[in-house]
Amino acid sequence: MASENVIEITDGNFEQEVNQAGKPALVDFWAEWCMPCKMLAPTIDEIANEYAGRLVVGKVDTDNNREVSMKFGISAIPTVILFKDGAVVKKFVGLQGKKELKAAIDSVL
Repeated sequence: MASENVIEITDGNFEQEVNQAGKPALVDFWAEWCMPCKMLAPTIDEIANEYAGRLVVGKVDTDNNREVSMKFGISAIPTVILFKDGAVVKKFVGLQGKKELKAAIDSVL
């Protein structure tokens, strides 16, 4: 079950939801057909719940949002990018563990 703390990020709302959020953002680039993406989803949901109010957590469907996906050079999914003040802090490509993601998040909070 998806977390209510995970927002859908699109080409149209990326600037507002990530760059102008006023807090760090963790963005999961994924696609419906991607099995590793589906395996990562529960971890993203857990992080969203644990960091609610301190971190924006969102998902970008790469099939439907090619502009933002191309802007950040997404060539493999899942890719998770951590942003702070609109800038890329860390980019994770492939299935990641919660520990690694949390360590990166904690470094920017």
